[in-house]
Amino acid sequence: MKPIRTLVAFGLLSLAGTTLVHAQSYGPEDEGRRFDDGSRVVCDEVEVQRNTSDPNRIGGTAAGAVIGGLVGNQIGSGNGRKLATVGGAVAGGAIGRNVQGNRQEANGNRVVETRCERVRR
Repeated sequence: MKPIRTLVAFGLLSLAGTTLVHAQSYGPEDEGRRFDDGSRVVCDEVEVQRNTSDPNRIGGTAAGAVIGGLVGNQIGSGNGRKLATVGGAVAGGAIGRNVQGNRQEANGNRVVETRCERVRR
């Protein structure tokens, strides 16, 4: 059993090494560079979110869900109250996520980066 494990481990290591050899990054200075196989380097400017402590907007979603659930709980009685609580929590979570996203965007948490990649025909 040990020789099989050793063989599998060597196989995985050689596969990982091969992948690392082929991984190459390109910068803006390489834009337009052409290769023998017909591929070339293309660069695009992409907007990237930076400098935020909550990129997934979990805080806004949670706060909105709690507030929405509390407001929904004030409506109706019996099973209608339960449904209103759940509906309020879902709607509040969506609203809270949206509000936090708008605040992050307004605070300039996004920057433009140039990303380059090799494009094959």
